[in-house]
Amino acid sequence: MEIARDRYLQQLASYQGNGQVKVITGLRRCGKSFLLKTLFKKHLISEGVREEDIMLLELDAKKDIRFRNPLVLADYVEEWMRGVSRQRYLFIDEIQMSDEVANPYNPEGRRITFYDALNGFLHLGNLDVYVTGSNSRMLSSDIKTEFRGRGDEIRLHPLSFAEYLSVVEQDKRDAFEDYMRLGGMPFCLTRPDDASKEAYLKSLFHLVYFDDILERKKIEHPELLAQIVDFLCSSIGSLTNPSNVAKTLQAQFGKAASVNTVAAYLGHLEDAYLFTKARRYDVKGKKYFDYPYKYYCEDVGLRNARTGFRQQEPTHLLENILYNELVLRGYSVDVGYVESTETKEGKRQRVPREIDFVVNKSGRRVYIQSAYSLDTDEKRLKELKPFSMTGDSFRKVIVRNDMGKSWYDDTGVLNINVLDFLLNPSAID
Repeated sequence: MEIARDRYLQQLASYQGNGQVKVITGLRRCGKSFLLKTLFKKHLISEGVREEDIMLLELDAKKDIRFRNPLVLADYVEEWMRGVSRQRYLFIDEIQMSDEVANPYNPEGRRITFYDALNGFLHLGNLDVYVTGSNSRMLSSDIKTEFRGRGDEIRLHPLSFAEYLSVVEQDKRDAFEDYMRLGGMPFCLTRPDDASKEAYLKSLFHLVYFDDILERKKIEHPELLAQIVDFLCSSIGSLTNPSNVAKTLQAQFGKAASVNTVAAYLGHLEDAYLFTKARRYDVKGKKYFDYPYKYYCEDVGLRNARTGFRQQEPTHLLENILYNELVLRGYSVDVGYVESTETKEGKRQRVPREIDFVVNKSGRRVYIQSAYSLDTDEKRLKELKPFSMTGDSFRKVIVRNDMGKSWYDDTGVLNINVLDFLLNPSAID
């Protein structure tokens, strides 16, 4: 099954030949290699590029393991380019597998990394370089520094619902129910039935993500890492911090874990793109809180697999799906906090309220509430109350699963069906 990833392919094509290293980042098995090795390669060949002018090195494959040494990699590519004046293209898959080696001219100095090799390739004016990788700390955070401002990132995500719907032969409502359960990992769609799809998702944690983190990060307490993953998957959309996680795990398992260790392991899970942390923003105070924050899983199918497909919790799954969709669309996404003074039991009290998402892009802000169902007046008032407390006129939206066509209420709040939101990229513009 070939799934078009047009959003990413167009972005990749727009960077073609710009003199930068193109870095495709994202969760392992979300389609980075397919985007580069299949879709983008087809694009190049359709433009007249000869296949012999495209070199592919797969650092996670035995045949290319020697190229994990950046000095061997540099020598091999430079030899391939010697005497060639026409444009050539270099694809390096899973660049995070690369090693650091001693500088042969200065063994006590800074070690040689793949950054050095790739930066050296940029001086070859007729070589266009593309890499994929699954470690955010190694790649995303270093694109501007290690690549000296000569790198572009294309962040790839699992299938959006719109991408998922384009390849399944289902009514969109039925497809959404399946998507909430199985998520958007591309290879999952090739499995013949639900049982094999669930088994595949479960295996990803054990055979890919855990093993990868354990190997690269030299994890001393793998059982603690597993417990933290289980905690995050069970509390999607809940406010937390490393201290709370450590206390909860100690209460559940009777084993103490240091806050620093928990914080480090949480960072490893973020680096592997398994979870994303959303910070809490004080709307009126116009500042961020240091903690607590929320964690969302990069794919709800992976989250469900980790919980054994038992804790379906549609309210939290919907919130996670909306968060991922907003990030995919390029929004900066925070958790909103507002506070009011209200009278309760005859006393004036400060009451904190939450706005699920405060999203910003290109100078525009939108406040969004996620609501699986608003079937009572109490629920409606609870979701609307924070909007009235922001003290500004930015657009306000409730994304709902229990309604048909979109409509505006008397206060100007847009109520939009979740399917309309997910299938219309400009739904809140």
